[in-house]
Amino acid sequence: MEYKLALGGCQMNEKGCRNNTKQKLATFDWLCDLPETVSDTDFVEVQFKNTRKAYFLNSTKIPLEKGDIVAVESSPGHDIGEISLVGKLVLLQMRKNNVYPDKVEVRRVYRKARPSDLEKYEESKGREQETMIRSRQIAERLNLNMKIGDVEYQGDGNKAIFYYIADDRVDFRELIKVLADTFKIRVEMKQIGARQEAGRIGGIGPCGRELCCSAWMSSFVSVSTNAARLQDISLNPQKLAGQCAKLKCCMNYEVDAYIDELKDFPSKEVQLETKDAVFYHFKTDVFKRQMTYSSSPHFAANLVVLSVERVKEVIALNKAGGKPESLDIKEKETKPAVDFQNIVGQDSLTRFDTEKKRSGKKSGKSNNNNRNKQRSNNNKPIILKKKNQDTNE
Repeated sequence: MEYKLALGGCQMNEKGCRNNTKQKLATFDWLCDLPETVSDTDFVEVQFKNTRKAYFLNSTKIPLEKGDIVAVESSPGHDIGEISLVGKLVLLQMRKNNVYPDKVEVRRVYRKARPSDLEKYEESKGREQETMIRSRQIAERLNLNMKIGDVEYQGDGNKAIFYYIADDRVDFRELIKVLADTFKIRVEMKQIGARQEAGRIGGIGPCGRELCCSAWMSSFVSVSTNAARLQDISLNPQKLAGQCAKLKCCMNYEVDAYIDELKDFPSKEVQLETKDAVFYHFKTDVFKRQMTYSSSPHFAANLVVLSVERVKEVIALNKAGGKPESLDIKEKETKPAVDFQNIVGQDSLTRFDTEKKRSGKKSGKSNNNNRNKQRSNNNKPIILKKKNQDTNE
C-alpha cells in the first residue's frame, strides 16, 4: 500500500523521500524538493549490483521515481536495475562521469520490472556464488595469475561479468572459452583494483563502521606513506593497511589540515643546544602546538615537551651563538587554594545515627573529663602553698 505525503514540495512514499541512502554510493538528491526539475530530462541513473551504475533514456515517458525496479536495454537481452536518480541532477552526474549523449550511444529503459522479470533475476542472482567458485578453480587449472573476486549475472541470465584482480597482464582468451562452454552464457571480463574489490564485497573497518569504499566513496585516490609521516602515525604495515591490503583511504582525510598547520612549525631536523646537552626531535603534537625533544637521537631519553614558540626562541638563540641553561622555562604558578566546605553534611558517615545515642556517649565522656579536671585542680593549690611556704621561710 503506497502513501504519499507532501513535505516542502518533496513527495514522501514508502521508499523514502527520493534520497534513498540504503544504496551503496548513493548520490544525495538535493533537488528533491523541486518537483519541476524531474521533467527537465528523460535520462535516468540506474544502479545495478553493488557499485555499477549506468545512464539510460526514458524514451517512452514512463513515470519513474527513485527506487523503482526497471528492465533496461542490454547487449544482448535486458538487465534489471534500480532507479537511483531522476531529474536535472542526472545531467550533472553524467557530465561528472564524462558520459555525453552526443558521443556515446545511450540505451533505453524498456519498462518497469514485471514479477516474471524479478523471478528470473533472483534465479540468476542465486547462481553467482557457485559460478565464482567454479571459475576460480578453472583459472587455477589454467595456471593464470589472477583472482576472480566477484561475478554479476545479467537480469535475464544470458550474460555474466567476471570481476578479477591481477598484478600483471593476463591472457584469458582460453579462460573465456572454457567459462562460456561451462556455464552456457556470454562472458565479459572486467579488471578491478584491490580497493574496488573491497568496495564490492563490503565489510566493517577497524573503526567499527562500514567500509568507506562500500558506503560513500566513488573515486579512489592514491595513498602514500607520506600521509602517515605528516600525521606522526606509526609506520606499522599491519596498522596502516586496510582490508584490501592497501594503505587506508582515511589517512588522506586530514592530511590537508596537517599540512596547513605544519607551515608554522620549525623543521624537525634542527637540533636544540643547551649548556648541558643537545636535544633531538622526538615527536610532534600538531593541534596542541607542542614538540617533544629527546637527549638521544635513537630512543626516548630525558623527554622535554615544548611549545612551538619556545622552540623558535631556542633556535634563534642558538643561531646567535647562545645556549640556554635549560629548554623549558619553569614558572611558579600560584593557584588560589580552594576551600571545600561540607555545608549539608552529606559526607559524614554517621549522619543517619540517632541523636540520643550520640548525646549519651558524649555526656558520659564529658563527665569523666570534668572529674579528672577537678582532681587536677584540687592538687594544684597544694603544690602552690608548699612553694609559698618555702619562699617565706
